[in-house]
Amino acid sequence: MTEERDPLADAPGEMNPLEAMMWRAEVDPRLRSVVMIVDVLDTEPEWDRLAAAHEWATRVVPRLRQRVMEPWGWGPPAWVPDPDFALHFHLRRMRLTEPGGLRELLDQAALAAMSPFDRSRPPWEALLVEGLDGGRAGYLLKVHHSLADGLGLVQILGLLHSGVRERSQGRPEPPAPTATPPSRLGLTATHSARSLAAAPPADRAGVRTGATNRGRAALAPVATLADGWDAVWSAARAAIPPTLVGSPTLRARSLNRRFEALDVDLATLKDAGRAAGGSLNDAFLAALLSGLRRYHLALGAPVPSRIPMGMPVNTREPSDPLGGNHWAGTRFAAPLDDVDAATRIAQVRSIVRSVTTERVVDALGLIAPLLAVLPAPLLARVQGSATSGNDVQASNVPGMRRPTYLAGARIVRSYPFAPLPGGAAMIALTSHEDTCCIAATLDPAAFTDPGLFRDCLVAGFEEVLALAEPR
Repeated sequence: MTEERDPLADAPGEMNPLEAMMWRAEVDPRLRSVVMIVDVLDTEPEWDRLAAAHEWATRVVPRLRQRVMEPWGWGPPAWVPDPDFALHFHLRRMRLTEPGGLRELLDQAALAAMSPFDRSRPPWEALLVEGLDGGRAGYLLKVHHSLADGLGLVQILGLLHSGVRERSQGRPEPPAPTATPPSRLGLTATHSARSLAAAPPADRAGVRTGATNRGRAALAPVATLADGWDAVWSAARAAIPPTLVGSPTLRARSLNRRFEALDVDLATLKDAGRAAGGSLNDAFLAALLSGLRRYHLALGAPVPSRIPMGMPVNTREPSDPLGGNHWAGTRFAAPLDDVDAATRIAQVRSIVRSVTTERVVDALGLIAPLLAVLPAPLLARVQGSATSGNDVQASNVPGMRRPTYLAGARIVRSYPFAPLPGGAAMIALTSHEDTCCIAATLDPAAFTDPGLFRDCLVAGFEEVLALAEPR
């Protein structure tokens, strides 16, 4: 007799609740979770070598050859092999009208970020953009956030990168992973069997007789939770702190995106934070808030004393597997008071420390298992109400500190444009050699003059950097 195969046996695993929420909430296109990495290269890389590097990476990281499968009825989505995987679909090239500059590269990246993924294929795409001025090129990597968070992407990108411009020799060539996906019916049966096997005996009896609420939830959690909307919303109110009403100036929302980028000296920003008794992250947040205040003033708009702000906190452990999502979401009231840079850094440090030292840091993660099984429209309503109220979200991800090459081209800048699920702005920092690459994902309906906001952001950083002692 042939032993029945577990449909998940060849997969890295099911999506965790946070990943499932990001994937399913996209029934509302405003909640798309697209991460876009924009690399500026000092020269045009060798195309065949670039393609070979991607082929190799997809063999080392099977997740890059896997698509998402939804079970019938209920249960978490799962990563399964894509039998139709085709590298040429995921890796493409184009040429700008020459000579193109950073502005044209960012506009191309924003356009790509606004296009939804083909959800029947692995959710990532890479684009080589040739034709930049000075013989340079751009590399755009578009990834769905459910595949990896910022640090996870740094890990995966490390497989494509080299520490030297020359070709590497003697690299092992792993075989292509198996590409036999389970059926949706088999996936659903496995989820059901696992849920029942994991339940205590008393609960399994409740499932058979329908005698307990928990038993009914095990059989039909979607229906139970949909019927219990009041209970779900009550849990959300309990787990997520009350938020401020956002700035009226930044209230509008749309499906469009605008990318802005700037560079800040890494050592100077660290010194500025230390000079005020804070960290690099404190100095980064203080500069963002100064820029937001300046933007309101430049428009002649009222400046709120506080605005709602979100910030992910890394929870990744050394033993965690490559890629994936390991972060906690925090939200707090960020000050836009008329204060000097040192005072603002102190304010930010106090607020962030109070939030990140709470016994329960991840409010959304606390109820994510409950929310992840909701019908997609209901999930989008809950998740959208939580994220669309943020005027700004900020993220700080350590990047590459040594010279790094991609198919023979040196990466001179790397900008991490993070998702903007319903908010007004998402501003991310990553360190690249001796530079902080700042990437601002903006909703142009909220930031009607993105160029002006960039100027205000530059002024905000200059104010903070002035705290550092001259080197």
